[in-house]
Amino acid sequence: MPVPSLGVTVVALLADPDAPTEIAQRMAQTLPDRLADKSGQGRRFDVEVVSEPFTSGTEDLPTLMRRIMDRGSAENWDIVVALTDLPVHSHRRKLAVNLNLEHGLALLSLPSLGGLRLQARARRAVEEAVLGLAEPHTTGAEGAPRSQPLRGPFANRLAPVHPDQSGEEETGDVRYVVSGPRGYLRVLAGMVRANRPWRLVPGLSKALAAALATGAVATVNSTVWSLAAYLSTPRLVIATVGSVAIMIGWLIVDANLWHRSPESSPEARQRAALYNASTVVTVGIGVLVCYAGLMVINLVWALFVLNGQVFASMTRTSLHATEYWTLTWFVASLATVGGALGSGLESDDVVRAAAYSKREQERRRVLHEEHGEAR
Repeated sequence: MPVPSLGVTVVALLADPDAPTEIAQRMAQTLPDRLADKSGQGRRFDVEVVSEPFTSGTEDLPTLMRRIMDRGSAENWDIVVALTDLPVHSHRRKLAVNLNLEHGLALLSLPSLGGLRLQARARRAVEEAVLGLAEPHTTGAEGAPRSQPLRGPFANRLAPVHPDQSGEEETGDVRYVVSGPRGYLRVLAGMVRANRPWRLVPGLSKALAAALATGAVATVNSTVWSLAAYLSTPRLVIATVGSVAIMIGWLIVDANLWHRSPESSPEARQRAALYNASTVVTVGIGVLVCYAGLMVINLVWALFVLNGQVFASMTRTSLHATEYWTLTWFVASLATVGGALGSGLESDDVVRAAAYSKREQERRRVLHEEHGEAR
């Protein structure tokens, strides 16, 4: 795919379905003008968005780059930038961007950009990749483009991403990877964002129904009143942590969300640990949102049904704001445990659909078919 130095440069954004496609479509509205302004030289850019599951069935970097290359060769595109919401690994490192200077290709792993301001970061990364691939490249003795890191603020904008020269076995010329604890946390945050943990709340309708029923009954139970009236703040915190942990553990075990790698290599174990960490954080955020919602609903219910005289006669404590808060807090923990039991009524597929992005669901489905184990 030769890249013209002047005239119109056709750029294809090859995006996985769901979130990557949405990000690509939004950036495509302003990308041509931004590229033209930054490029200068009278060059114009035509940006196309193609939504295809190019990562289906594989996480292997060379395989992905060959798929992108084959797809680009079949079209009249000058530059192809592929976007995926799956984390991509190479030699135990978490890949951010892989560039092939010779063929005008780039692969961008969105989780490496983190969980905040993803749209803006993705747009800047795509701009830098396109402008770098559109520039003329010097050639080595054998006529191939030299594998040199891109000039400009690319690495600084994506800190802690840094350039890392590809080995001879890689299909790309230059890759940018994340490393260290900060890079790990950035990829983890990006994976959690791709999973969209807030979707877990409506996906657990039966569990929420059980939790609300438990909370409604507990709020009018005199024994619960007596217990809540004498519970200290540390014990309430322990009850919160324990109930949330029970809910998280039950969802992961019951829906078989824990990832077990079929391989025993260090890289496979590292990848499995990252997937499991993202699962725990995703489910944890969803459960905490449910917990907060239960507290609000239980507080409204308590304000509506509780009678101060009856409460005082049973607990020998006047019903004030502190008592309302303590009772609501304690009932939310009880209701969360009830919700954990109710989550067993949910379909495993429903829970997985609520907890994972479409690409992650596809990845686990393929692993299940290939290795005969539910992931």
